[in-house]
Amino acid sequence: MPGGPGEREGAVPGGLGERERAVLALERRSWPGPGAKERAVREQLGLSATRYYQLLNALLDDPRALAHDPVTVNRLRRVREEKARRR
Repeated sequence: MPGGPGEREGAVPGGLGERERAVLALERRSWPGPGAKERAVREQLGLSATRYYQLLNALLDDPRALAHDPVTVNRLRRVREEKARRR
């Protein structure tokens, strides 16, 4: 039922909400230099860089994100796994 408890604004039933889709859209883009991505995160999403990366990391483990954008999610999972291996 639309508007029910726990429903995310702009969500497709069983899919990602508007904010989650916007996070993945930002990750698909290439960025010209340091700070450009963080500035876009603040301006377009109204999030701090820390909160953005928390949301992004959670999305990488969300099967709905994988279904929505498998290329981006799989690429970011590989990057995350490589960083974890280096630690």
